[in-house]
Amino acid sequence: MTANNPESKATEQSPAAIRVRNFLVAVAAIALTVAIFLGLQTQNPSATLTEMAEASTPYAVAKTNGKPTLLEFYANWCTTCQAMVSDMAALKQQYDEPLNFVMLNVDNSKWLPELVEYRVDGIPHFVFLNDKGEAIAQTIGDQPRSVMEENIKALIAGRPLPYAQTTGQFSSFSAPVAPAKASATDPRSHGGLPQG
Repeated sequence: MTANNPESKATEQSPAAIRVRNFLVAVAAIALTVAIFLGLQTQNPSATLTEMAEASTPYAVAKTNGKPTLLEFYANWCTTCQAMVSDMAALKQQYDEPLNFVMLNVDNSKWLPELVEYRVDGIPHFVFLNDKGEAIAQTIGDQPRSVMEENIKALIAGRPLPYAQTTGQFSSFSAPVAPAKASATDPRSHGGLPQG
């Protein structure tokens, strides 16, 4: 007699109703997963080296605009450069107004004179330039964000950098050509005879 009871019929569901309910639960779970994934992607935008370079101050402008400069030599293949990009992007966002951020790709032969001038033999290679465009310190390799930030703060304030000349993990790099030898007309030769 329980089969004729209206209450028991109300609690029983047909197989089709169960399938529809399960389908709706699955669709809702997929939609929720996609929403969470997209939300996480927009919360943590990760910059790339190429994007950072495109947004950086041109080197010629940085040398003459009267602001201190953080010059970074990098390469897209450099894993240490890639590992530091999110910290560097955050520092750029925080200190972009009082400081030039300049990125020079070591794979671009256009920067060969600068590679030689700053003796770049490992990347990332950071050169800190004062507001007159003069190099006052260099660091090579992976640097903790806190170290970079303290150096940036000191550079902006015109104080000595607390972590100048530091070296962390880096990728080796050799400029494609060696610097020219000194000649009698080279001011570095101090009037001596050319070395042959």
